[in-house]
Formats: sequence, C-alpha cells, structure tokens
Amino acid sequence: MQIAIVLYPGFTSLDVVGPYEVLGRLPGVEVVFVAESPGLVLNDQQSLSIKAVASFDDTTSPDVVVIGGGPGQLDQMKDGPLHQWLRHVDKTTTWTMSVCTGSLILAAAGLLEGRRATTYWLQMDELREYGAIPTQERVIIDGKYLIGAGVSAGIDAALTLASEIVGTEGAQALQLIIEYDPQPPFDSGSEAKASTSVVERAKRQLLGQE
Repeated sequence: MQIAIVLYPGFTSLDVVGPYEVLGRLPGVEVVFVAESPGLVLNDQQSLSIKAVASFDDTTSPDVVVIGGGPGQLDQMKDGPLHQWLRHVDKTTTWTMSVCTGSLILAAAGLLEGRRATTYWLQMDELREYGAIPTQERVIIDGKYLIGAGVSAGIDAALTLASEIVGTEGAQALQLIIEYDPQPPFDSGSEAKASTSVVERAKRQLLGQE
C-alpha cells in the first residue's frame, strides 16, 4: 500500500508529521512525501523543511492521499498542478484524507461537493463556498473521504484511518506505540471550550497583531 503525503510551501508541520507517525507504522506500507517538484519544502514557520522524494508526475496511483493545511493553503486554492493531480489520483485512491485547511484544497479541487467536511476552526464557513457541508466534528468520514479538523486532529484522523485498514485493535496498538494519551494542561483546544479572551488573543496572534 502506498500512502502519498502532500507537501507545498507554507504547510503546517504537525498536519503531515502527525499522520506520518501513525500511518508510517502500518505493516506493508510505503509512505512517500510528494510535491510538485522533488526537494525540500519549507513549512509555515520558515524553520523546518521536509524533503519531497517524488513529484506529482512520479506518483500516479497511490492507495491513500493525505494533504495537510497551513497558511500556504491560500496559494493552493486555484486550479493548477496540485488540483489536477488530486483529481487524477482521487479516481483510484482507496482513501483521501485531509487535515486542517487541507480540506479547503480538496474542496476547491471539486472533491468534496455535497460531502460533510471539517477544517480549521477559523475557516469553517469557507467550506460552504466550495459546495461542502461544514460539520463541527473532529474527524469525519464521508464515503472514502476522511477529514480531520485543525492541526492536532491529524493524529486522531490517522488513527481512525488506521482502524479502517487494520482494525480497531491494530489502531490501538499504533496508538500505544506512539504513546498518544492526550492529557492537556488546559481545556481550550476548541473555540467552543476556550474563553472569549483566549479566542480573541488567538485571532490576534494568527493575524500577527501580537
């Protein structure tokens, strides 16, 4: 089974590394980081690069596609090589998975029309612009499309996908291997739970105002 994880400039690291840590441990799996052109791809914080070992042209029939989000998503919303590749490989994928604003790229490519989807909390309404149905859930499965919410939800989405591939116990074993036992020090990991002041502070930070 080949799993292709998409990279583009300005991706958020955990969006792709979280799923990689889970899915890369599945038995018999080949994980390939792909981009428009092979080489190092710089993340959104301009301080970490991941090497794409294959181009879109080199990767024509992956079994699973994973695409993350990040500020660089804004430059990937127009039709072009990434959208064309996504539509092409989607014809034969067993699963197409996104994390965070990666779902907006899938939606803009025309793959989520009429489907339930989620994305980063600040951009949920944008899904509707591309015909998707915004849904406030951390992980959503609609057909072969498995959609995770923002950033850290990529681990949850990957474990969900793993359970579809190797069963519940197999996925639980992977969860134990990576010791994924969330016990956050604060209960402010979603807009619904965070205080108004925390939400506003997060928005200012995201806008570079703080």
